[in-house]
Amino acid sequence: MVMTPVYKKPKTLRDASMHFCPGCGHGILHKLLAEIIDELGIRERTIGVAPVGCSVVLYDYLDLDISESAHGRAPAVATGISRCLPGAVVFAYQGDGDLASIGTAEVIHAANRGEHYVTVFVNNTIYGMTGGQMAPTTMVGQASTTCPGGRDPETMGNPMRMCEMLSALDSPSLIARVKLDGPAGIRKTRATIKQAFEYQMAGKKFPFVEVLSPCPTHWKPRPGKRWSASARKWRRFSRSRCSVNSACRTGIFCCRGFDGSRLPRPLRSRMKGNLTNVIPAKAGIQEVLA
Repeated sequence: MVMTPVYKKPKTLRDASMHFCPGCGHGILHKLLAEIIDELGIRERTIGVAPVGCSVVLYDYLDLDISESAHGRAPAVATGISRCLPGAVVFAYQGDGDLASIGTAEVIHAANRGEHYVTVFVNNTIYGMTGGQMAPTTMVGQASTTCPGGRDPETMGNPMRMCEMLSALDSPSLIARVKLDGPAGIRKTRATIKQAFEYQMAGKKFPFVEVLSPCPTHWKPRPGKRWSASARKWRRFSRSRCSVNSACRTGIFCCRGFDGSRLPRPLRSRMKGNLTNVIPAKAGIQEVLA
């Protein structure tokens, strides 16, 4: 009997043991990136940019050209590379403690200029690498080492919503929010990131994908409990309604890229409820949160 392989490890993914904590979404994302790069046949002309944080060792796991950058400065480095090498496929891989904090000004101005590179924004609502401190995206009531009683919006503000902020700009060609919460979410994340790379290859401006990613280590789930308080909040956020169309129940590509390629349409959802104070977006955001 002839055995036919149905799956092979992506060539772009190095044969290395990952250092990420059990349950972390970074390892899944690395694999998805490797699969997408192999599938598109762009390995030899792809350049990644990895700043400080859990993303910093991207070069250990992806077998392609990767440049490190200072904390929050991935947009500046990616801008320089893409302008000097216009034929390259460039992507920035940034966490929420990087992009939504020290790098906020960088990413907003890069988006406003419409720079030609892909942004993969990994949002796990916490500072993972440095010990679980409150991040700009930490949710209301979520505990961290610097707000053990939970984030209080009266004194600490509400969580930053980068997709909604960037959607007010005219230049980005694609803004999407996806999640890593199970097989269906992972498949949709893969499809959305692949679309972002295709947009960049087609010369479209600043495709941006926010990936809601779990951080079990710093969310501190209890043994025997299915969800910790932080995980439950994250799950409600990932299942929240579309921020563009109030009638929409998010499930697949429910909104649109700014080029008008997809239009809002009502979709089913298996779970009700919204995170409080969802900020309505001015322009279209793809929500891929079935």
